[in-house]
Amino acid sequence: MVSVQTIEDTILNQIVEKYHEKPGSLLSTLEEVQEANPLKFLPQETLAAVSRKMNVPLTQVYSVATFYSFFNLKPQGRHTIVVCRGTACHTKGSRGLLNDVGHILGFQYDPDEGEPSFTTPDNEYTIRTVACFGQCAQSPVVSVDGVIHSYVNAPKLLKILRTLSNKNI
Repeated sequence: MVSVQTIEDTILNQIVEKYHEKPGSLLSTLEEVQEANPLKFLPQETLAAVSRKMNVPLTQVYSVATFYSFFNLKPQGRHTIVVCRGTACHTKGSRGLLNDVGHILGFQYDPDEGEPSFTTPDNEYTIRTVACFGQCAQSPVVSVDGVIHSYVNAPKLLKILRTLSNKNI
């Protein structure tokens, strides 16, 4: 298990000062602070520090961090795999791809628990789902580190994952 990592106070001060008194300063500050964290997330300690340094109530900081889906409150993997679960992708096998990702990376997907958001214990991979990428004509679609892959099947997914790691996947 990876311990909570926060960014250095000097970096946080620089980011807060950069957006000081600008419109959208809280949103911009949180985005840059998350990006500066090696595990790409906003720990509670960081949210509290942003609150203090910006003189914004912690409830407001937390509300922004939980409202927008691109903020993470848990450590993220070095690589992000997002499986589309929209109707077109679902009918062309995205659930099977989600199961394949789980099998390849060593976690069990439980459909009764809803759609997964999972980070491997070594913080190498984060697996998520999205309602729709808007690439329905090219389904099923999977995003890996922000790159959209179309017409994905199990062999293509395995090939993509093998390019990410030196491990024997």
